Amino acid sequence: MKETYNDLYTKKGLLFSVQKEKAQRTKFSPFAMSLSLLLAGDNGSDPGRSHRSPTFLSRPCPCVPAAPDPSPQVISKDIIVSDSTWMRLYLPTTALRLPKQKFSLVVYYHGGGFITGSVDFKLYDDFCNLMARELNVVVASPSYRLAPEHRLPAAYHDGADALTFIRKSDDEWIKSHVYLFNVFLRGTGSGGNLAYSVGHRVTNVLDPLRICGLIRHVNDQVFPPAVGDLCWELCLPVGENRDHAYSNPTMGDGLEILGALKWKVMVCEGGGDPMIDRHRNVAKLMKEKGLKVVECFSDGDVHGAELGDPSKSETLFASIKSFISSTPYRF
Repeated sequence: MKETYNDLYTKKGLLFSVQKEKAQRTKFSPFAMSLSLLLAGDNGSDPGRSHRSPTFLSRPCPCVPAAPDPSPQVISKDIIVSDSTWMRLYLPTTALRLPKQKFSLVVYYHGGGFITGSVDFKLYDDFCNLMARELNVVVASPSYRLAPEHRLPAAYHDGADALTFIRKSDDEWIKSHVYLFNVFLRGTGSGGNLAYSVGHRVTNVLDPLRICGLIRHVNDQVFPPAVGDLCWELCLPVGENRDHAYSNPTMGDGLEILGALKWKVMVCEGGGDPMIDRHRNVAKLMKEKGLKVVECFSDGDVHGAELGDPSKSETLFASIKSFISSTPYRF
């Protein structure tokens, strides 16, 4: 009798859990844990509150496993990328009914100020499930090493390695259901920075994978400005400041590289971000560099609004769906 996916998943589970534990060691650095507890007003005495992220201080961030059994219209699984990283794949169940159909791929990088966060945080997992379902796309959510133990550009290298892994992968979902000519990079908060930074670093080395567009959701009011500055101090190379190219897209040659590729870029921003004027200026500069920019600015929304508010998610996904469908394939 032919083994089902669930049978194979169970057989491989023990070995994978050992590999994944090794790859997950950087998902919540010791410093990030201490900072999270401090910002949340927790002295660490309550073990039930040990998975707090400073990005979502008002709620716990439990980790959840992948869902090999179909949840509402989506299945997911975890795969190892390297000794220190892994990714979670999300597949619409329409792929099970239409085994020859291929889907666009959205590579989603989670947020967390480069010092905290994880692919399997429930908020990110729920969001990726919803994204795969509402957009009818395959979603890949890669992990990356965190600061201050691993300062930038470590996360950029891991983000780029994830794309190389996808390009070369023999994974059945990727081989059978991902249309490599139609790939989009997306991130929330620091993940938006990561998506941008990865994009202009790997443009010429991913054949046959083609990146068609970039979706940046960069607003962040939940991090007070002082905490945001601290995160940058901890993740930038030692001695660098916010004018470094890693944190200031107007520095370096990233915009020129993307402009030459004529990428489409969607910039999502909430009016609650004190840095919104700066991001509007970046969007304007992108246009001047030849990028096709779709602006999606809203009044009052703050970082992560779409993660916890279904109405915000629906509005955001409607905009992203239009963006993806209107973007031509890159053969």
